Amino acid sequence: MNIDDIKAQLVRQATIFTTGGVKPTHDLLESWIGCVGWSLPEEQWPKGFQPLATLFLKELPYVPASLQHVELLTLFIHEDLFDHLVEDDLSRFFDIRAYASLEGLIARNWQHDRIRAFPLIPRLIDNDYPAWDGGGIPSDVEDEILRLEHEEEVEYFDDIVEEIYAVHKIGGYPAFCQSGHDFGEEYPFVLQIASDEKAYFNIVDNGNFYFFFNEQLNDWRVYCDFY
Repeated sequence: MNIDDIKAQLVRQATIFTTGGVKPTHDLLESWIGCVGWSLPEEQWPKGFQPLATLFLKELPYVPASLQHVELLTLFIHEDLFDHLVEDDLSRFFDIRAYASLEGLIARNWQHDRIRAFPLIPRLIDNDYPAWDGGGIPSDVEDEILRLEHEEEVEYFDDIVEEIYAVHKIGGYPAFCQSGHDFGEEYPFVLQIASDEKAYFNIVDNGNFYFFFNEQLNDWRVYCDFY
């Protein structure tokens, strides 16, 4: 197995998001950070939570297989979340609403008290790679990388990795700050919400929230790490 073989096995696509830089429309299909912009008429702002993001998956250039039945995700975070970031599963501090259709939704202007709300502009990338100790490298591939490092002075981050995207994204790999975490094959990684300087959103020290989804159980797991 050579470097090209390793890269072909590891590389993944994702949709990444750029914060702001365009005039907001507040229309359907416009994703946001710091704001939940749509809900069903009977749905209310959940008590004790703050709006975090509106993520339209419909018409994105890339969406993981387990989320391809979802057209919109809205995320709320509990006001006590930042007192519990060291827990292995933070899902109880998130209200995650998934919509299989955009029919019947009404516009909302639910904004976080402290995060500056900005539209998120999607872009397809096809060169996302896993962090070395993040759990995304198969054991046989990891053995080959270690062999190349020892025998041919190959460096993983210099010679194999093209990019690790520590930004808001759907798909790809979690851009772990520390040693990584997973919830097993039944809960694949599906999206990441990152610290966002423009939105005045900092997770302790440039940390990220990582979201894992079990499609069969319709169940979420959430992890956080930071520098």
